[in-house]
Amino acid sequence: MTPAYVIVEMKISDPEQYKQYMAAAPESIKAAGGEYLVRGGPMETLEGPWQPARLAMLRFPSYAAAKTWYDGELYRAARAKRDGATEFFNVVLVEGVSAPV
Repeated sequence: MTPAYVIVEMKISDPEQYKQYMAAAPESIKAAGGEYLVRGGPMETLEGPWQPARLAMLRFPSYAAAKTWYDGELYRAARAKRDGATEFFNVVLVEGVSAPV
């Protein structure tokens, strides 16, 4: 099975409210077979003008599993807790490679 990755770029505007989302999201990810690979932390731009405020990256067993997670009831409930807590929250889903190149 080919893994899939969810990459999120966000800017948190209300850290206290965002804590509610951070408490709810991991359960929804784990329930869908996903895991965090990146959740904030130090970073630097090595090339180009992109200066993300904060990044997260998740890995799921497949593209379909990631879509099921994103559209699922548990994550919809977590997203509701995030409303108004971020200036922006950009989410990209990309299929990984099935074998090393």
